[in-house]
Amino acid sequence: MIEAQVIIVGGGPAGAACAWKLNQNGMSALVLDKKDFPRSKLCAGWITPGVLKDLQLQKEDYPHGLLSFPRLHFHVYGRTLRVATRQFSIRRIQFDHWLLKRARVPVHRHTVQQIRQENDTYIIDEAYRSRYLVGAGGTHCPVYRTFFKEDHPRKTQRLITTVEEEFKYDRRRNDCHLWFFENNLPGYAWYVPKADGYLNVGIGAKFSALKNRRTTIRRQWDYFTQKLAERSLVQGHTFRPRGYNYYLRQPLKNAQRGRAYIVGDAAGLATFDMGEGIGPAVKSGILCARAIFTGRRYSAAPVARFSLTGILWTGAKAAMIKRRPGGSTRRGCPK
Repeated sequence: MIEAQVIIVGGGPAGAACAWKLNQNGMSALVLDKKDFPRSKLCAGWITPGVLKDLQLQKEDYPHGLLSFPRLHFHVYGRTLRVATRQFSIRRIQFDHWLLKRARVPVHRHTVQQIRQENDTYIIDEAYRSRYLVGAGGTHCPVYRTFFKEDHPRKTQRLITTVEEEFKYDRRRNDCHLWFFENNLPGYAWYVPKADGYLNVGIGAKFSALKNRRTTIRRQWDYFTQKLAERSLVQGHTFRPRGYNYYLRQPLKNAQRGRAYIVGDAAGLATFDMGEGIGPAVKSGILCARAIFTGRRYSAAPVARFSLTGILWTGAKAAMIKRRPGGSTRRGCPK
């Protein structure tokens, strides 16, 4: 039987961030994931400056494409708002693999089927044993299913269904667009350019609201892609989209049970307003690691619930710095 102090189920941003922080503090961690890395992952791939800060990462140190957006184009009920900010986009196939390698911990390909607790240890499929167990396996995480589902059932009203595609496209500009409530969509659509000529487009909506309105995500997708062509944003491309589901942030009284923890989408931490998942995943993974190596109680409460607050703050902060002589900071000003 293979043993480690901490076993992390799931090698995405939440699991990789947790493993990285544990390794920094001298704890042996092992990551289990059902797929080999690098692996394709459906995601708009939007990350905030807060993600880079949490990962102690400078933009120039990231070895893959990291596209910057000095503003976001919000389209709400036919009106366009251009909001100054500082945001980034990445490709998950590169970002996730790099984060996992950066953690410098063993990674085993293994699909977790059964988890049981034996005294003070956790045993996975009679093949792995650990003192601590972290569930970072996304919406369908087996750690959540085994230890948290009964006490923390997810609300169907928070279920988000999405359809998207990432592909090479010779676009004219690198503008990022977000459409809210178009065609009565109970959610939003996105157009996110990425480095190296890639583009991600998609839509996400509340499943229950779509059902009540007697429409489907696929019908909304057809409308959306037609509008992309009419707006000359995507033309001449044959779409082959895929879909997935996840949950928006909901009450989570306890993300720790004994020495078992849940982070990221396993804990349902995507932001209320924009469904941002990468930032909450990274933050919760780091908080979980700190709780483990300090012996303190883990809580996901410090993870941001909204994305727009951070977007507006980074824009205001960038504007303040730009207005200062030479763009330098002065005493008494936010840094």
